[in-house]
Amino acid sequence: MATKHEQILNYIGELPIGSKISVRQIAKALGVSEGTAYRAIKDAENKGYVSTIERVGTIRIELKRKENIEKLTYAEVVNIVDGQVLGGKNGLHKTLNKFVIGAMELDAMMRYTEAGNLLIIGNRINAQKHALNTGAAVLITGGFDTEDDVKRLADKLELPIISTSYDTFTVATLINRAIFDQLIKKEILLVEDILIPRNETYYLTTNDKVESWFELNKQSGHSRFPVIDQNFKLEGIVTSKDVLNQEDNRPIEKIMTKNIISVTSTTSVASASHMMIWEGIELLPVVDEQYRLMGIISRQDVLKALQTNQRQPHVGETIDNIISNNIHVDEEKQVENKLYTFDVTPQMTNHHGTLSYGVFTSLIIESANRAFRSVKKGELIVENITIYFFKPVQIDHTISIIPKILEIGRKFGKVDIEVFNEGSIAGKAMMMFQFIDR
Repeated sequence: MATKHEQILNYIGELPIGSKISVRQIAKALGVSEGTAYRAIKDAENKGYVSTIERVGTIRIELKRKENIEKLTYAEVVNIVDGQVLGGKNGLHKTLNKFVIGAMELDAMMRYTEAGNLLIIGNRINAQKHALNTGAAVLITGGFDTEDDVKRLADKLELPIISTSYDTFTVATLINRAIFDQLIKKEILLVEDILIPRNETYYLTTNDKVESWFELNKQSGHSRFPVIDQNFKLEGIVTSKDVLNQEDNRPIEKIMTKNIISVTSTTSVASASHMMIWEGIELLPVVDEQYRLMGIISRQDVLKALQTNQRQPHVGETIDNIISNNIHVDEEKQVENKLYTFDVTPQMTNHHGTLSYGVFTSLIIESANRAFRSVKKGELIVENITIYFFKPVQIDHTISIIPKILEIGRKFGKVDIEVFNEGSIAGKAMMMFQFIDR
């Protein structure tokens, strides 16, 4: 039986794209309290089903799929630029595929403007009308209003006309930043990207006997199975250790491990891998908000996904990507240990003009990571780090980083790192890593 919260989410999910919703309307339609309706609408907004716009209300928008995550809706643009909707409110749910800056003559501008575009322009009435007739929405910069006939045209064509107090450069920067952030999110691997769905998962129920474990083991070759009840709610997990020396007719419920660790579909793969190492487990059940089994992920799935992701080209670069790309091996100077060099660029500095502590820490971790990778295969996770900052590093200086492996075992490794600037020591660190064996 679905909860009231689930019923509201399902109701919102079935509404046509562009529908306007409110707390009172949902409460009346489903016979729930306004508090319950409000919480569900907020949850739907977090999940990407709806978008709330000041002075407009909450509207149903198309749920973004990962392959289209870099595309924005007009409703999102309104929030990004702190805009005011002057007309065409019924088209806010639509997706824009390109934005055009109208800094040219009208004829030239229309050659670049197509249906589904967003034309960023000032108070040029003719250009606004032409853009709407072409099928493009309009974003007016500088806080200007527009004429009533333009607003009526926008309402008729269901194409938003938005006004913002920002200038054109700021607006373009804000939208570009939003798309860039979306691209970075697209690259983050989530559990939902690699999970084995429930219909392909081998599992046991609380009513099964020990003999069922042996049948599944023979059929699948696996030794770990999640245990669920009749409503698919996760109750525990059973392994070969649990069934050892147990009678065949003993209920699984009596021998399974309860209070187990699980993840949700939106957990990052990196976080899931850390749980697996820390707890020493091979299999993680994936559950929904009601703790119902959605599927499983295995250690092999996680490792394969992390390795594949490292080989993918990155479109939106994070700070870590930029740091990693600028660390180079100095083949001439290294003797016993590898020596890495790094040029301090303006983006890497703090307000004092020296290398920031965050970048310094990332440099040390990346250098130690590379040193371990040269002698041992597998993924690494930092468990402990102690850093000493001796001297500030100035902008445009080239620093040398020398990681020295002190100890390396099957599951753990220790490394000492020294950072030099112009021949004198600038920092030192001691680190401890955990390994995920491949």
